[in-house]
Amino acid sequence: MVDRSRGAGGRLRELGPRVLSAIGRQEWLDRPSYRLEHLLSFGYNAMGGARNTVTNALHGVWLGHPVHPPLASLTSGALGTTVALDALSVLPGRPATEVRDASRFASRALGLAVLASVGSAITGVTDWQHTHEEDRRVGLVHGLVNLAATALYAQSWWDRHRGRHRRGIVLTALGYAITLGGSYLGGALVFESGIGIDRSGERLRTKEWTAVLPASSLNGKPVRVEVDGVGLVVCQTKPGEVSAFGEFCPHLAAPMADGWVDRGRVVCPWHGSWFAAESGEVLRGPSAAPLPRYEARLVDGMVEVRGEEEPAAGRKGEAQ
Repeated sequence: MVDRSRGAGGRLRELGPRVLSAIGRQEWLDRPSYRLEHLLSFGYNAMGGARNTVTNALHGVWLGHPVHPPLASLTSGALGTTVALDALSVLPGRPATEVRDASRFASRALGLAVLASVGSAITGVTDWQHTHEEDRRVGLVHGLVNLAATALYAQSWWDRHRGRHRRGIVLTALGYAITLGGSYLGGALVFESGIGIDRSGERLRTKEWTAVLPASSLNGKPVRVEVDGVGLVVCQTKPGEVSAFGEFCPHLAAPMADGWVDRGRVVCPWHGSWFAAESGEVLRGPSAAPLPRYEARLVDGMVEVRGEEEPAAGRKGEAQ
């Protein structure tokens, strides 16, 4: 009996990865996903000068991490409240006043869940457009599943306000079951693929100034160096002024050595995030986390760096 129980548990644990692997192999999803990406890009570019402001807000630059997870959590909390109140309203033997109150507050919680779900979808698809291959396919299915659940919640809310409470309760329960599946896919994107987390890599902790390369080696682009086993990129940001940053973009670990410096901005080579050369602060997403910046200076024609990170406001590289 124990062995059979363990076998069932093992099969259950294997089900999720198998589903993810199966979705990741569906290459036919690429065509519609890239069409959706092009549509999103067209819409954002049509905003003109407001584009960066809008996309930065949706990516969570102002928050320091993506906005999608907090909105998804708000959605889940409101839905959990709705389901609990629905259960309370259908329990036998409850006073009529309690049933009415539970139904009324469940409807309000569901309305909040629908609004939060719409916001979660908008921020989620803004982040999703910068994913690739298996992650893009899983993300697309994740979004479609949650979109279907949101449609059920919206219909449930409408039915409740039309007096069809029982039908509304059933639709919410069905949508909640679908949401649980979608949440698993979203969790896999975050915890297995690292979507939405800071992926800038290991930080340099060395406090002593360390010479890394001659200033003459800088050619206008970031140059990769290594100090105590930690990769960095060094670049000249102004005449006689140098800066040092983390090796990888916080967004999806793009190698910043393949990026470039443009008018005081360090540009990610993969998705075009802009970071302020003076501080590493995000100027344009999709990265929401800043690029790690370290102290750098010129001494007798050599570039020296040390691991004390710059504060958010930043200090300019010293020239000596």
